[in-house]
Amino acid sequence: MKISVRPAVEADRSALLALYGELNPDDAPLSQASAAAIWAAISEQEGRTVLVADADGSVAGTADCLVMPNLTRGGRAILFVENVVVASSFQRLGIGRQLMEAAIRLGEVAGCYKVQLLAADEAYVHSFYEACGFNARAHGFRRYIAAHADMRS
Repeated sequence: MKISVRPAVEADRSALLALYGELNPDDAPLSQASAAAIWAAISEQEGRTVLVADADGSVAGTADCLVMPNLTRGGRAILFVENVVVASSFQRLGIGRQLMEAAIRLGEVAGCYKVQLLAADEAYVHSFYEACGFNARAHGFRRYIAAHADMRS
């Protein structure tokens, strides 16, 4: 099987939505109109690259990367990685590792001083990132913001 990692294009949108469905199975699916509008915004965002792993013509995995300019560390940017997922039918084939290597290369090319991500609190996920050369160096925090159907009330 030939695996290559490349930036996602509009034609990959439905495959990305399927992957995100595996990542977050409890999320309601987006409408096609919403997905198209969001994809357009992502595509236009400077420093944003959604990587896809292509396995013989099938989108097998993805990682969403964002270069954030930074006023510390001599002005060197930070690469944030989010929404990393490999389709269940393609797991354990090295696809996740290739996605992470491609993300690191993006950071290197952009002159970033680090690549940062948050990982699910599951041992196998931590083992994967450690095997890719990442170190658990900080305690992450997050606060979810409730969705509001009507922001005017």
